[in-house]
Order: sequence, then C-alpha cells, then structure tokens
Amino acid sequence: MSADPAREPVSTPAFELKAGPLTLPILKLLAGDMDELARQLALKVEQAPGFFRNAPVLIELQAVSGAGTAVDFALLVGLLRGYGMIPFGVRGGSEQQNSMAEMMELAVLSGAPERSSARRPATQPATEVPRQAAPAATRMVTQPVRSGQRIYAAGGDLIVIAPVSSGAELLADGNIHVYGALRGRALAGVSGDSSRRIFCYDLQAELVAIAGRYRVSEDIAPSTRGRPVQILLQDGTFCIDEL
Repeated sequence: MSADPAREPVSTPAFELKAGPLTLPILKLLAGDMDELARQLALKVEQAPGFFRNAPVLIELQAVSGAGTAVDFALLVGLLRGYGMIPFGVRGGSEQQNSMAEMMELAVLSGAPERSSARRPATQPATEVPRQAAPAATRMVTQPVRSGQRIYAAGGDLIVIAPVSSGAELLADGNIHVYGALRGRALAGVSGDSSRRIFCYDLQAELVAIAGRYRVSEDIAPSTRGRPVQILLQDGTFCIDEL
C-alpha cells in the first residue's frame, strides 16, 4: 500500500504565505457615469502612464453604495484593463454591488475605506495602533535602487544614499531622503500623514507624492529639475522648494 501523500513529511517547502505592507492605488467611485469616468480617467492616465501600467487597483464603492447607484462592472473592469491596470477587488459596496463584482471575478474586501488626509482624525480609531506608539524605525539604503524595485519604510523615514533609477519606487510612512539623483517615483506619508516631506539632492522624478497628493514630471517646474529640493504640502498646496 502506498503512503498517503498528505502525511508524507515535506523536506523542502515549495512556497511560503506571508503578509506584507502593500500600497495600492484605490479608485474611489463618486458616481456611476462610466462615460464621464472614462473621460476623466483618460486625462489622469495621460499625465503619468507609467505609474498606472500593471498597477493592481482596488475599487472603493462606499460613496455610491447607499444611493441605489448601478455600477456597470463589466464596462468599468474593461476600462481599467484597457489602460493597463489590474482591477482585483472592491470594497464598501452594497450587497447587490458586491454580487455583481463577484460575477466579474473581483474579490470583495471587508474593512472601512481609507479616510482622506484632510479629514484624518487627530487620534486613530481603537482598532489601529496610535501613530505615536508605532515604531519610528528609519530604513537606510546604500545601494542604487534599480528600475522595477520597490522599497517601503513602514512606520518611519526612508534614507537612500545612492541614485534611484527610472521605474523604481520609494514609499515611506515618514519622510523620504535621497542623497543622489531621484529619477523614479517617491511617495512619502503613504499612511496619510500630510506633514511628511521628500528631500532629494537631484530632482528628476517621474512622480512625487505626499499623503496621496502627487505631481508628475510634466507638472514639475523646469527650474527645480536637477536641483536639490524639498517637497511638502503647505496649507494644502503642493510645494517644491529649492534647498
């Protein structure tokens, strides 16, 4: 009699399941008009096509869940895929919307939607770790960050003392410091802290963002390109100041 495969010891694991920090683009639907969404999305993608290419997207439905708004998921999914994005799930929808999403093979995620940075309360909900209690570890990178690499500093600052190539991505809950050329993307305050900043020695970035507010290369003033700068939100205004 042959041994039961399920009982045989596994000498060399073939896979590992683990949780890790991910920063995902969220498409928050504010209305069910797919024609208008398509028009506005085309303008947004045109500003930074590389940022959206092959990006997994979560569709936030809370704003349209209570008004009986019909969402054409087939059209929405096709639209997002047409722009190179990968819609994988929905959140905050009604029971009917969730059922329609499942028919399109989208995952239905539970949990409260993210608050915008402008409305983020001073104290975090009881289910979250208060910001002051979270570890404020600084992550330092001494090697060049190459195209396709994504580096995330959870709970603290990210310091890179090497160049950052086009197609690379830096993310930090805290500030980002780049002591070299920044040619990729840098997103500081990704947990929603709008007081965070980006400092770089040589600004050549494809995209820079603070707490979800971003600016693409085409919108960065030529006078600041190739210069040492700090990037911040000042009274809600996106600022890039020379150092």
